[in-house]
Amino acid sequence: MKENISVVPLLFSKELGLSAKMLYGFFKMGKTRLFPKRNYHFNHFDNLALVYFKLTPACNLRCKMCGQYGDKGVMKDCAAEEIKKILPLETWKKFIDEIAPQHPVTYIWGGEPFLYPDLFPLVRYMVQKGLFVSVNTNGTMIEQHAEEIVRDKWSTIFVSLDAFRDVNDAMRGKGSYDRVIAGFKAINREKQKQKSNYPVLGVVTTVTNKNYMDLANLAEATREYNLDIHLFNLGTYTNSNIVATQRRFMREKFDTDIDCLEGYNTGYNLGIDGQKLHDILKNIHNRDYGHPMITVPVLNPEKTHTYYADLETPVRNHCIVPWCQSNINYNGDVHFCADYPDYILGNITRQSFKEIYNGDRANLFRKTIHACEGGMFPGCLRCYQNMLFGKKIKGY
Repeated sequence: MKENISVVPLLFSKELGLSAKMLYGFFKMGKTRLFPKRNYHFNHFDNLALVYFKLTPACNLRCKMCGQYGDKGVMKDCAAEEIKKILPLETWKKFIDEIAPQHPVTYIWGGEPFLYPDLFPLVRYMVQKGLFVSVNTNGTMIEQHAEEIVRDKWSTIFVSLDAFRDVNDAMRGKGSYDRVIAGFKAINREKQKQKSNYPVLGVVTTVTNKNYMDLANLAEATREYNLDIHLFNLGTYTNSNIVATQRRFMREKFDTDIDCLEGYNTGYNLGIDGQKLHDILKNIHNRDYGHPMITVPVLNPEKTHTYYADLETPVRNHCIVPWCQSNINYNGDVHFCADYPDYILGNITRQSFKEIYNGDRANLFRKTIHACEGGMFPGCLRCYQNMLFGKKIKGY
């Protein structure tokens, strides 16, 4: 299976300006990996390469494996109250004004970002500021907004789609597959009508024991979608022992309790045949579907089983996220970890982001994770950010 970097030139060959913005972000992250990991008395703000915008906790689907609204999702019982805390457009604009000179790649997600009431003026403002803007969505509301999305030149849209129609809908809700495909068709019509390469259109598929045998059927179906990329995410998983260890660690080091990691203790990793999955993905990668295929993380064949069956064995380590990335939650809280926002660095409604990012709480986090074995916390073992940006362990 090819390393993911081999398909990056193909991904953005249609639009060189977009490619330059993306590569600049990769350059800053690469620089972070090579240079010494400093904590206090250093301007980390200058190395900011990737910012996640979690605009809203609201979502119109209830996907079974979701860490927010799935079987063990942490938002199921509190969503109504949390939705009231979303930031107004003007607060986001002020934040964008602060970070735009650093030219980070930006990634909008939720919840479902299309439920944020000012999504379109916000993205329009970000594009006007020259930012690379990627939006991750369940895709069920794209169709009615296709003309505006193309007109406003969103950089990329990544749509979550986990299998062909019946299997996907069993996980994400009846009719969700067809609504996504209608959205793809509408985007492609508008791109042709407006003579535009924007947005780059991608699918993200999260591998579980419910869909892995159907991945080839989905890949075959994507021939008709006119996609630019298809990403297979091997999944974020944990178990009760890892959760308990992380909880003790966070209490001891940061006097902080955790809630979010348990949302990924779903069991949807159990029973996945690693060799079968590797063979399926290898066959997919070896075929030409008209767009690049990427797997995160890329593993050696004999280690795919370990990824799912032995969650306490690391496959990536030395997380670089605290030195070059940040997640801003819907209420303005700043975190390093997108999926595990338990440790709050500060809030952009009360401090400048630069003060927060260079502040004592951020530097304590950096110092602590750098001192840990393997440069990561106990709960980081299958973290998606670590799978994307962590160091590949020899043999894996």
